[in-house]
Amino acid sequence: MRISAVIPTLNAAHLLPPLLGQLGALGEVILADGGSTDGVAELPGVRLVTAPRGRGSQLAAGAAAAQGEWLLFLHADTRLESGWEAAVAAASDQPGAAHHFRFALDDASPQARRLEAAVAWRCRWLALPYGDQGLLISRTLYDAVGGYQPIPLMEDVELVRRLGRARLADLPVCAITSAARWQRDGWWRRSARNLTTLGLYFAGVSPERLARFYR
Repeated sequence: MRISAVIPTLNAAHLLPPLLGQLGALGEVILADGGSTDGVAELPGVRLVTAPRGRGSQLAAGAAAAQGEWLLFLHADTRLESGWEAAVAAASDQPGAAHHFRFALDDASPQARRLEAAVAWRCRWLALPYGDQGLLISRTLYDAVGGYQPIPLMEDVELVRRLGRARLADLPVCAITSAARWQRDGWWRRSARNLTTLGLYFAGVSPERLARFYR
C-alpha cells in the first residue's frame, strides 16, 4: 500500500463527500474520528479509527493505524486542486522531505486573496504551513521525528517545527479550504485570532489553554 490518507473528523459527514471522491484511488482512507454522532461511520470507502477528541490525538491514532508507506494528512473541509495526483506521485519519490499544498480558499472575495498571499508569505519566510494545507510525509520520516503529538491545538505547527525548514517543501497545487470560518467570524477577526494564538504558543502558553481560547 503506497499512500494512506488520514483525515481527523468530528461531525463532518456533510463536508467529506467531495474530498473522499477525490481520494478514491488511494490505497487507504482513514477517518480518525473524535466521537461523531452524524453517521460518519456509514460513509463508503473509508476505514474508521476512533480516538480521544482533539486533532493531535486523532491524527496520531490515524497514523498509527495506517498501512501506507506514505501518509497524506488532510482536513475534512478540504478539496484538492486538479493535478494533485501527479504532484503527490512526484513528491513521493523524495522520502527525505515532507510536502504541503499551497493554501487557497473557496471564496472569490479580495479578502480571500489577501489571506492566501499572507499564508504564502508565512510558508516562504517562516516555514510554517498549517494543517489545512495538508501534509504528505513518508512513514519513515514521520516515525523518525516522532509524529503528531496528542495535543488539542497547534499539533501542525509543533510537527513542522520538528521537521525544520530543510525538510519542508511545497507542492505545486492547492489544497482548497472552506472559507466558512472566516465568513462566519469576520475576515479580520478570525485572522487576528489565529495570529494571536500562534503568538501565544510561541510565548509558551500550553496547547490545552490555547484550545480553550480558540473555541
